[in-house]
Amino acid sequence: MKNITVKVNEREGMDARSVALLVQEASRYDARIFVSDGTRRMNAKSLMGMMALGVTLGNEVTIIAEGSDEDAAAAAVADYFEGLNGSV
Repeated sequence: MKNITVKVNEREGMDARSVALLVQEASRYDARIFVSDGTRRMNAKSLMGMMALGVTLGNEVTIIAEGSDEDAAAAAVADYFEGLNGSV
């Protein structure tokens, strides 16, 4: 299992488009990928789950990946969160 904690850099919060792009990125990997805000843990491959998580600027989230490509999966999702800047 691979865990990475990152700070979200999305100014306006994650809208449907940025969540859809995140889900698309997570779905490229075989590993099970979850995003946790400390109280809830959602499947990163679930559009509804990620929308319900509602992460915004400054939130810290933990990416948890389990599976054969967990290192690459966790890194890709972490990079996505860290790279958000409202222009996604």
